[in-house]
Amino acid sequence: MKHAALWVILLAMPVRPASVPHNSRPSPSTQYPQFADNSEVRAALAWFARNLAWINEQQSRLTEIPAPSFQEAQRAAAVKLLLASSGLEVQIDKTGNVIGELRGANEKEIVVLSAHLDTVFPPSTEIKVRREGDRLVAPGISDNGTGLAALIAIARACHEAHIKPRRTILFVADVGEEGEGNLRGMRALIEAYKPKLKAVIVLDGSGTDHVTTKALASRRLEATITGPGGHSWSDFGMPNPINALVRASVRFINTKVPVAPRTTFNIGQIEGGTSVNSIPYEAKLKVDIRSESEDELTKLESALRDCIAAGVRDEMESSRDRTKGKLEWKVELLGSRPGGELPANSALLAALRSADEFVGNQSRVERSSTDANVPLAHGIAAISIGAGGTGGGAHSLQEWYEPAGREMGLKRALLTLLGVSGLAEEKAR
Repeated sequence: MKHAALWVILLAMPVRPASVPHNSRPSPSTQYPQFADNSEVRAALAWFARNLAWINEQQSRLTEIPAPSFQEAQRAAAVKLLLASSGLEVQIDKTGNVIGELRGANEKEIVVLSAHLDTVFPPSTEIKVRREGDRLVAPGISDNGTGLAALIAIARACHEAHIKPRRTILFVADVGEEGEGNLRGMRALIEAYKPKLKAVIVLDGSGTDHVTTKALASRRLEATITGPGGHSWSDFGMPNPINALVRASVRFINTKVPVAPRTTFNIGQIEGGTSVNSIPYEAKLKVDIRSESEDELTKLESALRDCIAAGVRDEMESSRDRTKGKLEWKVELLGSRPGGELPANSALLAALRSADEFVGNQSRVERSSTDANVPLAHGIAAISIGAGGTGGGAHSLQEWYEPAGREMGLKRALLTLLGVSGLAEEKAR
């Protein structure tokens, strides 16, 4: 059964031999021996088991290199060296993405395997990987230390096994996936390669229990309220931006959102003020809104604007002294992630399902917000999957990763990749 599943993966794209007509693909029984005995594929799969300790070591080393969004350069340089040592032609583009090319027989068609470089943690965060039993613990160890380690491991396995794909494969460590990075690395990648791009496989975090085929649309907004500012005693009664922001926030958190289509909001940051005895001149609020429906996103953004306007109005009406100035407000879009969905009959999803069958895994389809949002919004086949093992505490200082089960995740990702890239035809001897 496993060999039959592997055949299905590699048959998803044109593969050896070239003499098979497109409209009359042979049955598994006639082609099975060639793929079951493919020495390159077997060697690549076997490489993982022999090198798990090395893969864990690279994950820990990369995790300890700080990489906040917009400050990924140091980690990118380390990844570039690792991909280059795997025989790839490697460059760092103007956006900061690390791109390693495994040239295929067909250079006009490209498949991307990616993992994001950045983390949510500020540069001042102390990051030192420690062991707690079987777990590795550190901020960013799973999201996305796991994905980066898998990206490098799969590139190295292909190199060591002398894999020659039919379609060119780009191994990409991209920037700006988290927070206000606004998927800028993936956006630049799609812009550069869209005419040739046939599929994108995103490695994000741990696990093998899911496959993201539906892109969750989201927007990140910043509301700013400004005023004249003053002294807490002598200027008491003057309109206060923080007061207005609090009034607005109370209104907004009472906004009703539908259960279906699922819609959410989160006030993630509040800033303002210079000292406890000063009336602030500015206050800011950052909000994340998400929905399965673009219409609901628009409604929620409109609700936020209405609440900010109402908060400012209420504060002005409550002020004792309006002669020293008034409050101004604005709401700006910090980032927007588009929605999209992979068709159920996609060859990419079929390749993933065949890989699951081969490694004895079951996975559920999910909707989420990942780098896959961008290609899906452009009509390009894309999925996001975990890279194996288990993890928890994402985006916290107690984030952890347990490598048990990593090998299955690596095999699953590699076989899915080969399923959409195909193998190059053998040259006549």
